[in-house]
Amino acid sequence: MVSGKTIRIYLVDGNPTGIRMVDLSSWTGEAFVCQRSQLTSLAQRSEARRTGVYMLVGPDPEHAGKDRVYVGEGDSVFDRLSAHDKDASKDFWTQVVLFISKDASLTKAHVRYLERALIEKVKATGRASLANSNNPDVRLLPEPDVADMTFFLDQIQLLLPVLGFTFLQPVPTPDQLLNAPEGETVSPLFVMSPVGTNATAREYQGEFIVLRGSTARKKGTQSWTAYRQLREQLVQEGHLIPGADDQYYVFQQDVAFNSPSAAAAVIYAGNQNGTLTWKVKGTGQSYKDWREAKLANAEAV
Repeated sequence: MVSGKTIRIYLVDGNPTGIRMVDLSSWTGEAFVCQRSQLTSLAQRSEARRTGVYMLVGPDPEHAGKDRVYVGEGDSVFDRLSAHDKDASKDFWTQVVLFISKDASLTKAHVRYLERALIEKVKATGRASLANSNNPDVRLLPEPDVADMTFFLDQIQLLLPVLGFTFLQPVPTPDQLLNAPEGETVSPLFVMSPVGTNATAREYQGEFIVLRGSTARKKGTQSWTAYRQLREQLVQEGHLIPGADDQYYVFQQDVAFNSPSAAAAVIYAGNQNGTLTWKVKGTGQSYKDWREAKLANAEAV
């Protein structure tokens, strides 16, 4: 059985959109989250001047619907944030999340290690574009410190989605999506094959993921409005490339969507209700009926 965790979110000024201080039980670290416009308030917090690692986050001006992230570290995190606020080359960011230790035990070597690890994870997930132009140098740490920083990094990954930042969520492996038994986080395999397309997908950890090798129609309908820009973006980024049949695109990798309808519209090249279009493989049951049956079974327990 998976054990629960207690996360405390303290509203520093009593405002849900103001500075938030976040920590986990039995963890020496803590996080602060605020809007860029609230840096003057953050300056009043002595914790913000400790050694730590931080992430500047904002919408990517070149990719609609995608975040842009810059990862950094500093002996005094606030000094670095103040410098970034004046840097025109980093004008994209609207929020910052920083991580320090409650007991001021993080050293420069520790946060450089964390900085590099976070940069690599942002690259690996591909969920956000990375604003860092260079990788920091590898800093060797004693084995006990590596173990401590690995644990610290795990807590960062746990907290970020709770705070609304999903760019470090691991991308599920093909084995997880295709072969995992149906359960709380993995759905049955769904298929969609209108207008000659051949697409498969699974719902996993709250995302609807279209699997690599699926096909999508190239020519859109005249009335197509929903998720059209998203489809164009997937083509521009190379996630969809022309297939052997010039009427279709092919997914070059697993692609996560925020709903079955978003995935269906991209594949059909037109407005679609994905809850009706996607069918459970082998049964023909719609996604809508599958969800309703699953909920009914849960209520009956």
